[in-house]
Amino acid sequence: MAVQTARLLLLTVAVGFVWGSQGDREPVYRDCVLRCEERNCSGDALKHFRSLQPIYMSLAGWTCRDDCKYECMWVTVGLYLQEGHRVPQFHGKWPFSRFLFIQEPASAVASLLNGLASLVMLCRYRASVPASSPMYHTCMAFAWVSLNAWFWSTVFHTRDTDLTEKMDYFCASAVILYSVYLCCVRTVGLQHPSVASAFGALLLLLLTVHISYLSLVHFDYGYNMMANVAIGLVNLAWWLAWCLRNHRRLPHTRRCVVVVLLLQGLSLLELLDFPPVFWVLDAHAIWHISTIPVYILFFRFLEDDSLYLLKESEAKFKLD
Repeated sequence: MAVQTARLLLLTVAVGFVWGSQGDREPVYRDCVLRCEERNCSGDALKHFRSLQPIYMSLAGWTCRDDCKYECMWVTVGLYLQEGHRVPQFHGKWPFSRFLFIQEPASAVASLLNGLASLVMLCRYRASVPASSPMYHTCMAFAWVSLNAWFWSTVFHTRDTDLTEKMDYFCASAVILYSVYLCCVRTVGLQHPSVASAFGALLLLLLTVHISYLSLVHFDYGYNMMANVAIGLVNLAWWLAWCLRNHRRLPHTRRCVVVVLLLQGLSLLELLDFPPVFWVLDAHAIWHISTIPVYILFFRFLEDDSLYLLKESEAKFKLD
């Protein structure tokens, strides 16, 4: 639901100052990278590097320059620790111990598990809810949009490039906007389909403009954060207001309320922002792990609600 809202906020905070992290500003880091590139990344030395590089690293797009940055990052971290200083960030991120070709192992695995949870709940929803339910197709589309977002989150945490970063951000934005559309259909669209259709077209236009601006004009992290947080808060407030208004008539809305409150509480995890434990597990990864049961709970709500709507529509059909 709003898992992607908080994730976008936290990723934006993490990389919003990518050009000014303490670690990559250090002369020792810059000099190390420069010397490493001169020594290893041209001529015969580059051929030697490529001959020794594991095939999975080259397939994942790891270059000689990337390897220099990685090695020099740890040289700089070691010097900081020797002097008793706090571990610095590099290019907007904490230093992570690479596993095979995976740049942020814990966050990548957590994103993958979120995606698997979405896939399992999608299959469960499709198996338990008949296609004749009024919300069936809207909920199925939401499940696929979410699954796509977690796929790109996994890819981004596996290998951070300009393309994977943009796909992660854009797909997360799509989930937030589709969640707003899902809420609109459930609260208004079942009685007024034309309103939901017009609102959906507006949201699609907003997403198109948002992506076009970030892709073609300027990738503004601050704007991206504000836009997604604003839409995410509208999303949360809308769902919460509807649930509280209908909680006596629809007991299953309690699950939705719990999801909204959990997301707000779990987002506080990121405020802890600490260097990775064992150079693998940071606050962002912990937050990703904690969202797995939240996703499951929200899909359980969608399942119960869709079955309720089906029962209600069948009862009206019998009366007619």
